Amino acid sequence: MRHFLLTAFALLSMPGNADTLLHVGNLIDVETGKIQKAVTVRVINNKIESVTKGYARPQSADQTIDLKDSFVMPGFMDMHVHLAQEYVPKAERPAKTEPEYQTLFAANAAKKTLMAGFTSVRNLGDGGMETIALRDAISRGLVPGPRIFTSGKTIATTGGHGDPTNGTSKDRYTPPSPEDGVIDSPEEATKAVRQRYKDGTDGIKITATGGVLSVAKSGENPQFTDSELKAIVSTANDYGLWTAAHAHGKEGMKRAVSAGINSIEHGTYMDQEVMELMKAKGTFYVPTIMAGAWVAEKAAIPNFFPELVRPKAAKIGPQIQSTFTAAYKAGVKIAFGTDSGVSAHGDNWQEFILMTDGGMPAAEALKSATMVAASLVRMSEQLGQIKPGMLADIIATNDNPIQNIETVKNVSFVMKDGVIFKHTK
Repeated sequence: MRHFLLTAFALLSMPGNADTLLHVGNLIDVETGKIQKAVTVRVINNKIESVTKGYARPQSADQTIDLKDSFVMPGFMDMHVHLAQEYVPKAERPAKTEPEYQTLFAANAAKKTLMAGFTSVRNLGDGGMETIALRDAISRGLVPGPRIFTSGKTIATTGGHGDPTNGTSKDRYTPPSPEDGVIDSPEEATKAVRQRYKDGTDGIKITATGGVLSVAKSGENPQFTDSELKAIVSTANDYGLWTAAHAHGKEGMKRAVSAGINSIEHGTYMDQEVMELMKAKGTFYVPTIMAGAWVAEKAAIPNFFPELVRPKAAKIGPQIQSTFTAAYKAGVKIAFGTDSGVSAHGDNWQEFILMTDGGMPAAEALKSATMVAASLVRMSEQLGQIKPGMLADIIATNDNPIQNIETVKNVSFVMKDGVIFKHTK
């Protein structure tokens, strides 16, 4: 077995005029599900220069990578992660956690995620600036990790899912502000979005309904007014930011979709009416089946969750996969997302298994994690396919994932931005 981990520093020692030639035995076209045999993918710097039939001969300075026995495809993209966290029972949590620690934790999680074949992620929710800083450090080659699209701090309402003071004694906090991510009017909603723009985020995440893991009673109730949602979406559009809405309950979803939100996350109690509205509006659905399965499993363990959380986890968790199946059959646009950070980072591949168990063919599950995900983050011209001009985010497995989806558990080759981070045989 051999294993490579290259950093930006390693790149400095490589010849400036050298190309990287990938000799690919099986190239998966994620758009059609077809496989092209025996091709050469030529990479120059961080882009795909060409895809040609046969195994091209290298020039003297070129680097040749043998993937003749592999199945090669674009790097996977996870549209819902939380790199700076991972849920542990309250009894096991440290007495205090500094923001600096959260950033280091996120860097470790990012490396695990990249090594699992996920070359891009959308991070939906931070305590502060951790994944904004990590995104920039990764892009500069300081640490290994996937390309990050981040929302920074979530925007919530007072007492809603995402209010950081939930569960805190009233005499121990100052009411949070729009800068902290808590709003209670259209004007405050606008200010919160503008603050995220100032912080340097790529998009906006809101909590349109209650949630499972927040220390609050309801996991389903709507938590924004129509006018607040319209202010968020219109301001985000003005600043070129995508929008994502955590949502379990139907009414909160309807309000968010009607306001023009770009994606619904979780969508537990989505019904046919909401699905038709999403199709009409072009709204993406990011199911996070893994998170539902994980919280349902843990809800059965005594004292694992706080008492306010446990019944929500037991009720909401098991519903997500059946909602996913109904949404897929209805023709809703589905982008791959796991909510990793609820469950362990690096296990993102498990979502593929749950999606196929829920009735989506493996080829479409792969497409949801490549082309569809790229469309959601408005990067279709650069990510999601192996074509000339695209960024060189390329992965490989030892078996055909269209026939055996479980092979995604063991990604054997990872290239991101033209740099090889993993190659095992």
